Amino acid sequence: MARGTSNRKQRTTDQGSSSRFGSRRTFLQATAGAGALGLAGCLSNIGGGGGGSDTITYGVVSPMSGAYSSLAPGQRNGAKLAIETLKEDDEFDFEIEGVYADGQTEDTASVQAAERLVQEDGANFIMGCISSSVALAMNEFAAEEQVIYNPGAAAVPITGSGCNEYVFRAETNTAQIAEAVSEYTVNNLGTEVWFHIADYAYGTSVRNRVEARMRQANSDLNVVGSTASELGSSNFDTYISQIDNSDAEVVVVGMTGGDLINFTAQAVEAGLTEDKDIMAPTMTFQVVRGALGSAAYGLYGGVRYVSTLDNPLNNTFREAYMNMDETSGPPDNFARVGYQSIMMTAEGIKEAGSTNVDDVIDALAGLEMDSILGNNQFRACDHQALNPTWMGRCVEPSSGEVADVELLKKVEGPDAMIPCEETECSL
Repeated sequence: MARGTSNRKQRTTDQGSSSRFGSRRTFLQATAGAGALGLAGCLSNIGGGGGGSDTITYGVVSPMSGAYSSLAPGQRNGAKLAIETLKEDDEFDFEIEGVYADGQTEDTASVQAAERLVQEDGANFIMGCISSSVALAMNEFAAEEQVIYNPGAAAVPITGSGCNEYVFRAETNTAQIAEAVSEYTVNNLGTEVWFHIADYAYGTSVRNRVEARMRQANSDLNVVGSTASELGSSNFDTYISQIDNSDAEVVVVGMTGGDLINFTAQAVEAGLTEDKDIMAPTMTFQVVRGALGSAAYGLYGGVRYVSTLDNPLNNTFREAYMNMDETSGPPDNFARVGYQSIMMTAEGIKEAGSTNVDDVIDALAGLEMDSILGNNQFRACDHQALNPTWMGRCVEPSSGEVADVELLKKVEGPDAMIPCEETECSL
């Protein structure tokens, strides 16, 4: 679904000096003239400018501090590995450099960090962030600056009502995960359900989408209660007590990172799992299982990625990631997203034969390619990757304490997607 380049250029002209963030292109023109654009690589063709390959600069903004700091190293390392892989792969006829910043799990800090990478380092591609609220702010920044952005967050609106043509998401969204977990949960774990979420975009997205899909799967669904805690909370006693005293058979938890770890650890210690199952779309994340140890056994969750997937690209990725340094364990979902975001976008650059952002957008939307999750593409109507999803259970491992993940049900990529007409995305 190609979109006319002329329309994008008209919007660039219209936004100009009124941009909330200030246009990088206007900035570069004002400081160094039109030639600066060629140096930044954002308006040059591969092989042009004297016969050498262009250099693109990929900015990676990960929350190295703040509520999601435990998840960020994998994302950054995955992105670094992708950049190093592209440097060594002769199939990609361009030079690539990475520049990195801490987004602090906060929208203003992330946007300011991205702005520095764009205006000072010449980044014309941006990857990163994990908080969905932060990613939505970054969506707006990308449109203002006309840079391609790969979000690392999962809320539906990022490629739904908050989408724009510069956003291409390799992360699996909550609607895709809902397709894997909702039917299984309501039909196998219980119809009496309590929702507890972190009170921000991701938590709300989980509540809305999972409940909707549960209701479609089983008309006997009864939401017996719903609670929400602030992002970054540390004490969940009140909420756990409410849930424990309810008739709920299963608790659906719309949280991730430290919030999910703290809530689940406190719930298990309080005995909540003695008569109730707990299911969280992110429960199978490696960092969550690692922090919970034996407390994770028997808990349920959605699966976006497991490092043991057996296909050539994932086997190569897993081996390379574990060889980055002697302390690296197997890659988690955040590493997969950092890596896959940049590798999939690189396929669009190669297809376009250009590092011009507008050319890459037109080439990348709907382009079929192989990925570490199998055959894939950024769907043309919303730029959401067609990732498969699974329902999983945390089980006791054969050795050690960290739970293994048992895959219970797979939903193929196209089957996990919201129909284009229901996305609220207009491209």
